[in-house]
Amino acid sequence: MDQRTIRITILYDNTAHVPDLNAKWGFSCLVERRGSPVVLFDTGPTGPELMENLKILGIDPDRIEIVFISHPHWDHADGLEEFLKHNDHAILVIPPAFDFSSTHKTVIASSPASICEGIYTTGELDDFEQSMIVDSPQGMVVITGCSHPGIPEILKVSREFGSIHALIGGFHGFSELDLLEGISLVCPTHCTKLKDEILARFPDKCIEGGAGRVIEI
Repeated sequence: MDQRTIRITILYDNTAHVPDLNAKWGFSCLVERRGSPVVLFDTGPTGPELMENLKILGIDPDRIEIVFISHPHWDHADGLEEFLKHNDHAILVIPPAFDFSSTHKTVIASSPASICEGIYTTGELDDFEQSMIVDSPQGMVVITGCSHPGIPEILKVSREFGSIHALIGGFHGFSELDLLEGISLVCPTHCTKLKDEILARFPDKCIEGGAGRVIEI
């Protein structure tokens, strides 16, 4: 990971940054933080395509120690069962809204909490979805699935852990773009309705997503 603290690799998105990767409506990313377990954030809509993308990117699924599911919609969670066939030890961190039966160790994230060293959950917001918060020297990196509870609420809860440096993931119908002014890095992906407007307004700090995109912080 060179000297950077965090590497986020987008594994699945609506578009492909690396041409050979599968791209379809959905989201998944790998989160590697120095000194923390490797986390798979969401699993996309189809397990075989997720596993193929991992293989193309040279990522061993056995390295993954935690699977964090943001919410139970198919485009974020339907790849989970297939992934677990290739990894029998990862701990699942799921919101209460995700009714999933597994023999794997499972943590139900109902409230804001620490998951492991330097990685936190907002807990289930709006009785449906959780977001991930990753600590870095520059500030907190917030990773969202679809942001159904709304970016304002996600940012509010995330700031309980510290100032926010980056916001990455699906923003859904978020339109209060002034809230992005104080954030240094923004990567709108997947279901972000106003992606083009965000990229045009903040060209100096916005990064395009897409499967295969690597963000280092």
